[in-house]
Amino acid sequence: MTLGANPHVVDLLRERFTAAADPQRAVAMRAYMRDQFPFLGIPSPQLKVLLRGVSPTDLKATVLALWNLPEREYQYAACALLRRGVKSCDESFIGTARHLIVTKSWWDTVDTLAAHTVGPLVARHPSLVNVMDEWIRDDNMWIARTALLHQLGYKESTDPERLFRYCLERADHPDFFIRKAIGWALRQYAWVQPEAVRAFVKANEGTLSPLSKKEALKNVG
Repeated sequence: MTLGANPHVVDLLRERFTAAADPQRAVAMRAYMRDQFPFLGIPSPQLKVLLRGVSPTDLKATVLALWNLPEREYQYAACALLRRGVKSCDESFIGTARHLIVTKSWWDTVDTLAAHTVGPLVARHPSLVNVMDEWIRDDNMWIARTALLHQLGYKESTDPERLFRYCLERADHPDFFIRKAIGWALRQYAWVQPEAVRAFVKANEGTLSPLSKKEALKNVG
């Protein structure tokens, strides 16, 4: 069954999620996320089951409506629907992606949006590289983190010049989430080009934070 109109999709998901809610589990999930958001208590495998058959015709409207609901599982559902449907999004969707990143921001949704929405958008629409060049310098930490992480799934298609440049541009950022993202982005590329990452870290040993260096070299020594 494919569900079309946005209100019907959102209403259906609210019915399914409410029926599946586990208040006891919700307490633990909320605590794990440092009490940033309320939860219904639906684990990830069950969430996937509840999303079966859901393919909204108006993806943008559905995602925005889900994002406005209070419980975190609705944002997870939005991210899952985007992951399935991002191929149908044109380059203008980058504005919606930015809105999602800066609204109810935390690593769980930001990282998913970076790798599975923004990354594919930039890959399909190369003009959006210019937007990433702007985002890496953004004062919003989560926007900068997204720029650092958007190539996570690119593997051999990674642009190393851009990756290394972004890492150096934000190497002096004091926040844990940026320093961790630098290391994660480098570590991911190290699966493809370990020597290039090792050489980059060595050449910039005095610039990169200890956390970034540790994360970058986890799998290459």
